[in-house]
Amino acid sequence: MGLDSGASHYMSLDSSSFTFVFPSPAIPVMTVDGTFMPLAGVGSIITPHLSLPNVYLILKIRLNLVFIGQLCDSGDYLVIFSFFYCVQDLQS
Repeated sequence: MGLDSGASHYMSLDSSSFTFVFPSPAIPVMTVDGTFMPLAGVGSIITPHLSLPNVYLILKIRLNLVFIGQLCDSGDYLVIFSFFYCVQDLQS
């Protein structure tokens, strides 16, 4: 999983990681390099450590992306950057 400050949504390539997915028409989503990839669906991913709503299922991306802005805006997570590392943790 990669952290991305420029993405518009969380994105995953693994349909099995979703708790549910609503199918979507093949709407093209533009990547950072200008490539368009079809949106296969939108759903939620819930793990013991992370809950991500409104995740885009894009089968052709190479890496799952977590949008930092969306993560912070949820109010549930705190993201701290330093020169050596990035820490993401649940807010208390």
